[in-house]
Amino acid sequence: MTLNELIIQCKKQDIKAQGELYKKYSGTLLSICLRYSPNYAEAEDSLQDSFLTIFKKIDQFKDKGSFEGWMKRITVNTVLQKYRKQRVFDINREDQIEEEADVEIEDEGIPLDFLLKIIQELPDRYRLVFTMYVMDDYSHKEIAELLGISDGTSKSNLARARMILKTKIEDYKTLNRQ
Repeated sequence: MTLNELIIQCKKQDIKAQGELYKKYSGTLLSICLRYSPNYAEAEDSLQDSFLTIFKKIDQFKDKGSFEGWMKRITVNTVLQKYRKQRVFDINREDQIEEEADVEIEDEGIPLDFLLKIIQELPDRYRLVFTMYVMDDYSHKEIAELLGISDGTSKSNLARARMILKTKIEDYKTLNRQ
């Protein structure tokens, strides 16, 4: 079945087509959920919630742009919605913003699973802003709008996330040189 046929069948609430769509895209969308979630269980919950929303709103997809991009946007918004409700963000004044710390990850044998783990360990407010800014190329203005925070809060949370990650990476390097 082609993607267009799959979409048409999903619009008709065909359970088999929905299952096929899930199989085809669950890995891609789970990786997005993992970047935003503190652990695997929450990422899986977000994935399920995302697919429920995708199937509920699939009639709204009008073949403008990529279907995968449309699903990714729903997934990001689904994950962010959980955190908006929790109000996990620090409110900072613009003049209190720390300088952004440069965290350069050179290929020095740092395992990808370690990097994902330390990103997931960040406090929610830092992890969300870091992931949106660094991994998904959102601007501070876009992050502020999506999360209901100020640009300054976005910048501050990114700087703090980078400092935490820098410290953990330096600790890892130190431990592995001995």
